[in-house]
Amino acid sequence: MQFHTPGLPSYRRLALESGFGGRLKEAVKIVRDYQGKIITEDKRLKLIENNSSKIQLQIDKMKQHRVEYDMKEVQYCTFSKNPSQPIPGTVFCMTLEESVNLAALTKHLKLLEDKYAEIKHIMSEKYVPAQRKADLDEEMIAVLKRRDLAENLNKELQFRYKSDHSIVEELLEIDPGKAKETEILLSCTERFDELISLGEYEKAVYFAANSPKGILQNTGTMNKLKAVGKTKGKPFPLLLFFETIFSTSQAFRHPIDAELTLEGIKCGLSEKRLDLVVNWVTQERLTFSEEAGDVIFDYGEQDTYNKSKCLALAQIIYSECGLHKKVLLCLCKQGQIHGAMEYIQQFKFTSDDLMQLIKLCPHTELIQCLTKEWNGKPPSLSFSLVILHLFSVDMKKVGVKLLQEINKGEKDAVEHFMIKDPFCSLEKWQEVANICLQNGFDKLSNDIMSILRSQAGVTEISEEDDVVNLMQHVFW
Repeated sequence: MQFHTPGLPSYRRLALESGFGGRLKEAVKIVRDYQGKIITEDKRLKLIENNSSKIQLQIDKMKQHRVEYDMKEVQYCTFSKNPSQPIPGTVFCMTLEESVNLAALTKHLKLLEDKYAEIKHIMSEKYVPAQRKADLDEEMIAVLKRRDLAENLNKELQFRYKSDHSIVEELLEIDPGKAKETEILLSCTERFDELISLGEYEKAVYFAANSPKGILQNTGTMNKLKAVGKTKGKPFPLLLFFETIFSTSQAFRHPIDAELTLEGIKCGLSEKRLDLVVNWVTQERLTFSEEAGDVIFDYGEQDTYNKSKCLALAQIIYSECGLHKKVLLCLCKQGQIHGAMEYIQQFKFTSDDLMQLIKLCPHTELIQCLTKEWNGKPPSLSFSLVILHLFSVDMKKVGVKLLQEINKGEKDAVEHFMIKDPFCSLEKWQEVANICLQNGFDKLSNDIMSILRSQAGVTEISEEDDVVNLMQHVFW
């Protein structure tokens, strides 16, 4: 192929033609190579498609044969069990003959028992209950706590030894007798602290309880045992301390002081050991206080099952302390109304005291006894004033109940009741009549007003008068 390029010199035209022709040949060669590859790939693709078709045909034939075979199996297969085969589901397989043989069954039972014992032994060695871990954790906490306590005691003892040693030397020069007592106290304290640091709490408690002259029966010892806390599976050291010193209190010349008595009662009740508290209060030599009685009284308010016991114990303590108002309250809350009335006659109580008693213990029987004659003596309280007080302090239900009891009687009974009331004026009875009218006791209200009008010196005045009260009276 030749190219003609006019206007160029012959040598330049020759060079241009030769360069263009080389590139064209190279392009043609590349195109031919690609065409050859395409033909080759087409042949390979056709071959693969042919092979795939053959394989698919073989798969379809195999599926068809499998379906035909399964249908024949279902149609002609018969099931049969060999009775000589072992019974499935047993640890040690047994044949049918062995399962009805007593000797074989006995042997099999022995094998099972041995296997059970073996498994149990393996479990006891390889596994530990979760509770055991919790117990170990608790023991570790107790040991660490005991270690800290021992370290603190050690520091305290070192400091005390340095200071007390100089004090003992001074006391020896001044008073040899006091120095000896101080030396005994120091010796007992050191021994007690040593037992605490070693975790020998029971020994420490008995040592403190039996210390010479009870020198360790104090709040300091109590606080140390309280700091120890509880240890699972062992007696509570603080409760054991109180139980021991209270039981041995009669052996000492001086009873347990009021503070230890109070703390001991609190500890016993917190551990729900009311039986111990009953024994301490009724038999032991203690120093009672109002606070101790209040603790037992409040515990009885929460524990309704043992309320009567707690009230009786609180009554003993209040009586020992001369707290007559609280003794009277305990009697009333126990339902001992007649005993309470005798107690009122024995000691002097003001009307305010009795009104407060009614507020704390609003028993209908108690109020009736207080507003009536008792053993030939005049009533302790005025019925009308009690009614007015109950309605004024938001105790309307109790007041209504009393009015219901009075309303059951006849007019003569109401008149007798009013005449025997030396504390209430006619104006107060008029207020009672108004309260009766407001609460639906119309008959009782009319009876009271009728009785008031019938009294000598009483006249009804009109609303036009300048007098404030509807009734005016003179002394009966």
